[in-house]
Amino acid sequence: MSVSGILGKKIGMTQVFDDAGVVHPVTVLKVGPCVITQIKSEAKDGYEAAQIGLVEFVKATKVNKAMTGHFAKADVAPVREIREVALEPLEEGQEAAKAGDRLTVELFTETKFVDVIGTSKGRGFAGVVRRHGFGGGPKSHGHMFQIQGSIGASSFPSRVFPGQRMPGRFGTAQTTVRNLRIRGIDVDENLLLVEGAVPGARDGYVLVSKAVAPPRERRGFSGSGTVDPLKASKKASAKKK
Repeated sequence: MSVSGILGKKIGMTQVFDDAGVVHPVTVLKVGPCVITQIKSEAKDGYEAAQIGLVEFVKATKVNKAMTGHFAKADVAPVREIREVALEPLEEGQEAAKAGDRLTVELFTETKFVDVIGTSKGRGFAGVVRRHGFGGGPKSHGHMFQIQGSIGASSFPSRVFPGQRMPGRFGTAQTTVRNLRIRGIDVDENLLLVEGAVPGARDGYVLVSKAVAPPRERRGFSGSGTVDPLKASKKASAKKK
């Protein structure tokens, strides 16, 4: 089995130009290096996965005895952030992942799209206008336009339904963005450039994995794979004559 994802940090956003001169907004992620701290198996744990940790300096006094023994069992240095990622079937000539293996951004050299999981920015307690995008009420004198209005039913069923959109804590939630296109890879600096925005603030931890359901590549408007409707109609009419 091979690992399908890796841990990293969000650096920020910038823009890059492609060969046609089109600008693309990209997010810069410092991905890895990571180390496999444990391999979960179907026989022992009930499922197959790899536990990975982002290689960062951690003081020994910050690691408790249980985690110290856990890291010592895999013969790896203590890490600060740990996640579990899925395992992929092995290809021909590929070795199975094991505890102690290091993971780098080279994992995505042959990948076009990735899924990124992060924690969205915390915005504190917010009302329904900001939290859910409500339009609000009249803004004239005497109206409180940034409230949600009535939330309950009449005499039946005389209660508020579960899941009613209300004011509350906004942000600080796990968010997944799927099918971000890879625009560049820097193997020396372990940098990954993905097109689009990634949830979270700068220096926030993100889990980058190969896209589960990558989109199909769209065909262009010209080329052998595209049918010109005007030419096709002329060709069909010529055959009828």
